[in-house]
Amino acid sequence: MGSALEHRLLNRLQRASKEYGLLAPDDRVMVCMSGGKDSYALLRLLMVMQKRLPFDLSIVAVNLDQAHPGFPKDVLPRYFEEVGVEWRVIERDTLSIVKEKIPEGGTYCSLCSRLRRGILYDTATELGATKIALGHHMDDIIETALLNLFFGGKIGAMPPKLLSDDGRHVVIRPLSFVPEQWIEEYSEEQQFPIIPCNLCGSQETLQRQNMKQLVNQLCESNPLVRGNMLAALKNVSPSHLLDKDLYAACGVATDRGTGRTPVNSPAALEDEISLLQLAEGLEGA
Repeated sequence: MGSALEHRLLNRLQRASKEYGLLAPDDRVMVCMSGGKDSYALLRLLMVMQKRLPFDLSIVAVNLDQAHPGFPKDVLPRYFEEVGVEWRVIERDTLSIVKEKIPEGGTYCSLCSRLRRGILYDTATELGATKIALGHHMDDIIETALLNLFFGGKIGAMPPKLLSDDGRHVVIRPLSFVPEQWIEEYSEEQQFPIIPCNLCGSQETLQRQNMKQLVNQLCESNPLVRGNMLAALKNVSPSHLLDKDLYAACGVATDRGTGRTPVNSPAALEDEISLLQLAEGLEGA
């Protein structure tokens, strides 16, 4: 029987899965394993869920060895054998490609991520995976939304479920409703054999860390900030934005103002109350 923390985590995974249809009968879920706390937690929780679901699905853990110097090749295979999960390690020297393309002193993360995504998509096809599970959590989604807003000039985040551009793969993020702090506590509780993420010698820019600090500062004065931000991403009002391409889809005319919807209507008030309750639930559940 799992701990109280594991029970809370499983509740969040089940909520996300039910709300977005993340898992289905006869799914073959490829769990992408980096060796960090998030991917370990994702694999462990999905394996626990697998035993409790009213339908069958299979799980295969996949690690992409990108030829980073000092990468401990034995850690993940040993862990996979210990927990009894099907696994595969893919070896690709993407680090040499990135170093060739990125000037010295530059950040590798963006190009490395694109190369890694392509390899994982090909691996999913080879393994017959119907879902590709990534370990992004609630804080990742919020920080990505802020990064896009402040530095990318767009409104967007990480969806819990995404169809790839070519339509061949479905990417899921079962930890979408899980705060990073819970994962940190769970990692300590489970004593996962964590592999450091700085083996390539390049770190993501300080922008994401700045967003993390910003959210933490806001939470000091209002603990519901994270829940409110996640709720906001689920409550988009296209007619109240400036994207004219969305207006036609919303039935909003652009020749005479923005066609704002009545914000004081009973329906709007009911929606606002529901969002507040959702935010409070995400923080306290």
